[in-house]
Amino acid sequence: MQPKSLFTVCFVSLFCILSGQPPAIAQLRLPRFFTDHMVLQRHKPIKVWGWAEPGETVSVRLAVLESAATAGADGKWVATLPIMGAGGPFTLKVAGASQTITLEDVLVGDIWFCSGQSNMYWPVNQSDDAAAEIAAADYPQIRLLTVPSLMDTRLRDDSGFTRWDLCQPSTVPYFSAVGYYFGRALHLESGVPIGLIDATWGGTRIESWMSPFSLMEDPEFGPVVQSTFGLSLQATMDSIRQAIVQWEEQIDLQDLGLAEGWRRPETDWEDWPTMNLPIPWEYAGLPGVDGAVWYKKTLELTAEQLAGPAAISLGPIDDSDMTYINGAEVGQTYKSINTSRLYPIPSGLLQPGENTITVRVKDHGYRGGFWGSAQAMALLTGQEAIPLSGEWKYKPGTTELGNRPEQINPNLLPAVLYNAMVHPFTPMPIRGVAWYQGESNAGEPYHYRDRFRQFIHDWRGRWGVDNLPFVFVQLANFRQPSAIPQESGWATLRESQALALALPHTGMAVAIDLGEPGNIHPGNKQDVGYRLSLAARAVAYEENLVYSGPAYHSATIQDGAILVEFAHSGSGLASIHGREKLRGFAIAGEDGRFRWAEAEIVAPDKVIVYNEEITNPLYVRYAWADNPGELDLYNAEGLPAAPFRTDELRLPWQH
Repeated sequence: MQPKSLFTVCFVSLFCILSGQPPAIAQLRLPRFFTDHMVLQRHKPIKVWGWAEPGETVSVRLAVLESAATAGADGKWVATLPIMGAGGPFTLKVAGASQTITLEDVLVGDIWFCSGQSNMYWPVNQSDDAAAEIAAADYPQIRLLTVPSLMDTRLRDDSGFTRWDLCQPSTVPYFSAVGYYFGRALHLESGVPIGLIDATWGGTRIESWMSPFSLMEDPEFGPVVQSTFGLSLQATMDSIRQAIVQWEEQIDLQDLGLAEGWRRPETDWEDWPTMNLPIPWEYAGLPGVDGAVWYKKTLELTAEQLAGPAAISLGPIDDSDMTYINGAEVGQTYKSINTSRLYPIPSGLLQPGENTITVRVKDHGYRGGFWGSAQAMALLTGQEAIPLSGEWKYKPGTTELGNRPEQINPNLLPAVLYNAMVHPFTPMPIRGVAWYQGESNAGEPYHYRDRFRQFIHDWRGRWGVDNLPFVFVQLANFRQPSAIPQESGWATLRESQALALALPHTGMAVAIDLGEPGNIHPGNKQDVGYRLSLAARAVAYEENLVYSGPAYHSATIQDGAILVEFAHSGSGLASIHGREKLRGFAIAGEDGRFRWAEAEIVAPDKVIVYNEEITNPLYVRYAWADNPGELDLYNAEGLPAAPFRTDELRLPWQH
């Protein structure tokens, strides 16, 4: 969701408390991410900084290297140590007039800042082969630091509480899987200590990760940044949280079902509408409804069915429920959307003949209702599982509740993640940035091409390194493949990502073959991390290796076909599945209507594309879809060809 002008006006009106001056610094202090086991960047001057009493002299010692600095009027000091090669462990000592801070087991190596949204966040323990990968994750020279999830409209000079951990089975499960596999590959190849900083937040747009300086003049986001920069986000968030608590209290106070006793079997509910469960109610006649909705169903039971213990299973419910049988409560669950409801039924409560089941569902925002499988809804007796899915009667209990106060999230305000999760680290020299983001910007995929390049320039400027290595993952395939060629927002965004390769010291990992149709968080993060490490080895370490799959270079029209030439063909183009005709190619003539094409490898770096029904072809597209399905074109090194188009036809998102 993008900020809208009306929202901006309303939101800015909530900011009424200006940032006060920070309290005086009375004791020696380092940023919170200076801890035991940390990594410092090799081959660059080593910066150590912090706060002390104004005018206090601070000395810094690392191995045999020493430096000193004097705290300014604001208490800040920065000491710079000479360049070091990879090594350690060392002790880092920082001493003031009356206090000494000692950090042990400090390594000098390469630091990579791993950032983005959920596919970079996605942890090892939720990815493929998790148990085996976790058990084998014993790499004492790989160090892991997870940045706390924080937002701020002010530039923070420190992170939240965090620490560096050794990479081992106890620490790696919750760390970024892409980040870990990326760093592991670099470490195993180079033997150099690797520090990985995981600064991620799922579902976030790129604008939240950009600095306020880069957005000040932006016509869309500039007014928001200028209106909120330097103001107290925390005060506003506290105010909104209190408003949400008061709103949630009103659900019970306003619920007619509670007041009128709808749980009772004798309630007149014959005229209630019906809903086929399980389904969230937003998809079944109650769009945008929050609060309480009551459901009722009758069930005819025989005496034989009632023999033995009984229980009711309803599957997961969003968010809370109170469940009754024949007017008596048998169970309730509060704010637990992923918990399958299974409640034992007291003996004697069910009777031969008609029984009434009543479920009060309370939704605190977003989706509400039943969202599990039909099989999960059943009355379990000693004899059988009696299905409960299908038609239920329903009625909202809260009709005058009003809209739930909107919580602040990173997508509502630009720059808030940069301010809190990135800016504190910009004084620290790093080897480069590994980035995986874009899904949340897929609604404006054409615009992303400018935004992404602006973002790379921005972060390079914040770190003060014009050619800071920047490697990124192109979006994986997602959703079901299409039967016919058609426009695609995800394909357009992939093109926008690839255009950033025009910037120096950038590299891209293609993931068009690593996705899953029904899972926006595919489990194979090992190949993503490995391909990202190949890009890093090429652009950051300047190794001479095949680091990319085939990439479109040029196209020539000849004899009713189009000859496509590829860069990065490595040892030669290959059909990885052994097919003579390659899948994923489409071709169009003057009308711009794309049709599936025949495509064959005709040279180590060339593919011929044609369709006998199109005698005058002009354009070729490859893998141009949210999910192009199974593809064949790779290089001999096993890296997939990147999606591309040869045309410059106007796209639906182009404006």
